[in-house]
Amino acid sequence: MRSVEADTSLKSKLFRGLADPSRLSILEVLREGPLNVGEVVAATELSQPNASMHLDCLFCCGLVERERNGRYVYYRIRSRKILQLLAASERVLEEAAEQIAMCEKYEK
Repeated sequence: MRSVEADTSLKSKLFRGLADPSRLSILEVLREGPLNVGEVVAATELSQPNASMHLDCLFCCGLVERERNGRYVYYRIRSRKILQLLAASERVLEEAAEQIAMCEKYEK
């Protein structure tokens, strides 16, 4: 059984990963279904090397799966729970978007 500290550390790592705008935009476009790297690039306007790097990160962390189909590798969100997390964030923003937008505490 993990300690509260270990759980908090893992949750923090998850949210740091999701806080990256490139990774989050990739997850958002994958909500519609599997895409190959070229399709992710077109949908997100990321460069191909940048999209590939972030897709690999999401894969290594277990948030997306990949499957080769001919010449292409298709990526998809691994778990419905990730979709639920993205939907939950939208529900939180329905109530707190204005305050979050004005918050200077989380600026880089």
